[in-house]
Amino acid sequence: MLAEHAKIVQMISLADEVNGRKKLQKMVYILKKMEFPFVEKYELHMYGPYSEELTLRVEELCEMGFLDETCTDKGSYVQYSYHATEDGLKFSETGGAPAASLAPCISKLNDQSSRFLELVSTLLYFDHLDRSEQIAKVRIVKNKLNFSDEEMDAAFEFIAEMAACVVA
Repeated sequence: MLAEHAKIVQMISLADEVNGRKKLQKMVYILKKMEFPFVEKYELHMYGPYSEELTLRVEELCEMGFLDETCTDKGSYVQYSYHATEDGLKFSETGGAPAASLAPCISKLNDQSSRFLELVSTLLYFDHLDRSEQIAKVRIVKNKLNFSDEEMDAAFEFIAEMAACVVA
């Protein structure tokens, strides 16, 4: 059970810091879809795929002192940032050695905006459909975000980059 907690700390430590709860959710989901060994169950939610299990794990890790959560008031919202503590870094070693390709994949993910990762993760949620059906589903469930054709193309390119990153 704690091995799964350690994987989360390990992922955040490899990112140095993850800014935003939504971004953290999407990063883990995309890594899971790229077949990294994350076990959290996801359901489609307001901001794309969401895992209550991940939310609870992160809360527990903060309470145990393995993750540090900071809040920044951005005016109209509060942004949460996460980084591993010294104790968290030691604890993360109990999760085993990460795959060599994990760090570069995390870096690529962490460089993206939450909005873009929301699009990518939602497309991946519908990856059992063909491309045109995926786009149609995203346009329905994310209609308020008005993703452009260019954003859709960029998301599919990013998914291909991530798949290549895993193989490398």
